Amino acid sequence: MVVKPSRTTHQAERIPNVSKLYASSIHKAGIRPGDTVLVVCGGPYDRAVLLNAGIDNAVISNVDFHDDVTDYKPFEWQRQDAEALTLADACFDWCVVHAGLHHCASPHRALCEMMRVARKGVVVIESRDSALLRFTARLGLAATYELEPAALSDGRYGGYRNTHIPNYVFRWTEREVEKTVRAYAPHEKPVIEYSYGYAIPLQRLSMSKRPFLRLLGQIAALATGFAEVVFPRQGNLFSFVIRRGGELQPWLRTAADGPQVDMDFILRIYDPAKYSRPPAKVGGDPTQGD
Repeated sequence: MVVKPSRTTHQAERIPNVSKLYASSIHKAGIRPGDTVLVVCGGPYDRAVLLNAGIDNAVISNVDFHDDVTDYKPFEWQRQDAEALTLADACFDWCVVHAGLHHCASPHRALCEMMRVARKGVVVIESRDSALLRFTARLGLAATYELEPAALSDGRYGGYRNTHIPNYVFRWTEREVEKTVRAYAPHEKPVIEYSYGYAIPLQRLSMSKRPFLRLLGQIAALATGFAEVVFPRQGNLFSFVIRRGGELQPWLRTAADGPQVDMDFILRIYDPAKYSRPPAKVGGDPTQGD
């Protein structure tokens, strides 16, 4: 049985490529029936995707009910702020988000919270900041601020932290993902897997009062298949799987109470006896060095 999501202010379920990338990312991550899954910034669309993927043990969370839908059975629904989850460390196998981080005040903080509560890994499907995307933004095909949720909700919700204020569309790059992962988990060698796609926002463009943009959107949709083959990494959509519990950095060693600094490794690189602290400046703080 294929589960269809209810009507939602989000356009994702109307764009086949998004659903395809979401489902393939779940499969690529290796999420299996029985694994515990937390979805942040979630809604009815996530419920449908997870059920169709065979996931049977999930909690869907958000700061409020999405589109006033309150029934997420067979899954549990929780009120959770992705930027400040009231959950213990490593309490779920996986944490998943789809098109939600760009609604946060700090997408990086939300991603770090996802990593904190996940034992096995994190799955993220978000917009990608590519050169082609920046070009289409100048043409008006790609939004810098997300206005359509306000149009569809009568200006009530769907924006910044799900409020009535339209949110900035934060788009990621691979480098930014890697920097965030390295900063949050400096003890692990990062293991990040990427997938790419195109998602033409036909719903938003169809609402435009500018006929040129509506026509341009239809043309872009027809060219998507060609672009996926010729420029696969220039799409406006990508997913990344961050796997937790990776190999320790070489300057660390495993101990009973967690990773410890391997001083043998450090001292093979540096000789503390040769360190010379610069003289303190007159009137300066002698405790402040480099």
